[in-house]
Amino acid sequence: MTPSLERREIELPAGRVRYREAGEGKPVVFVHGYLVDGRLWDGVVDRLSDRCRCLAPDWPMGAQQMAMKPDADLSPYGIAALVASFLEALDLEDATIVGNDSGGAMSQVLVSRHPERVGRLVLTNCDTYENFPPGIFKALPILARMPGGMTIIGAPFRIGAIARAAFRPFTRDPLPPELIASWVEPGVKGKAPGVRHDLKKFTAGMNKRYTLEAAEKLRGSELPILLAWAAGDRLFPLKHAERLASEAGNARIVEIPDAKTFVPLDQPQRLADLTAEFVSSA
Repeated sequence: MTPSLERREIELPAGRVRYREAGEGKPVVFVHGYLVDGRLWDGVVDRLSDRCRCLAPDWPMGAQQMAMKPDADLSPYGIAALVASFLEALDLEDATIVGNDSGGAMSQVLVSRHPERVGRLVLTNCDTYENFPPGIFKALPILARMPGGMTIIGAPFRIGAIARAAFRPFTRDPLPPELIASWVEPGVKGKAPGVRHDLKKFTAGMNKRYTLEAAEKLRGSELPILLAWAAGDRLFPLKHAERLASEAGNARIVEIPDAKTFVPLDQPQRLADLTAEFVSSA
């Protein structure tokens, strides 16, 4: 039977969050990154929900359909607190957090500041240490804080071909154009002003000090950490995972072949199997 694709909603202190839930057993909570939503994980949820309780929310990182409260804190500290409130609201204990891209950065901040309900952490290719945001994206927080900066950021995405090209480096195969369009319309293209406001706040708050602080707190930690890493990724090279694994006290790396940044899209079966094994053994 195909797992349900129905999205549920929950009211949290920062605002309403939509999420997909499927399966039973130990809880696995997914944290996507910048300008995508919980559908990033659909393939993994489909393959994992026969072994775990999977929850894939649409976090407020610019592609969600519902805006947060106007005064919501959407800095990395605020996003980490939002994830923690989600765990608390659903009474999830011993949860496995699975993060990708900037969602991996948020996951590191979460486990370093709100570890109470977290039992283990899975990181796919993501921001770490000084690499937040990575590469050419380092200019985005500066632009977001400038008057009219979000208009500058969003302008190229009004052309479908450019939007598709922007996402092309993140996956092995091209993404469906309709999926990309649904990700960029609410915040980047400004079709949902409240979401665009959320995107501005999140973008402006990206800063390496959060990942550096989280890494320092994880130094020597006994939290079980699995780094499921696509080795050929230029934005998030394997050496970053190796550094984190060498400094955390209970981490290991598994290299994921034939994948780029969006490991959940390129290798959903492999990631599902690794996560299930990690949940049962850690």
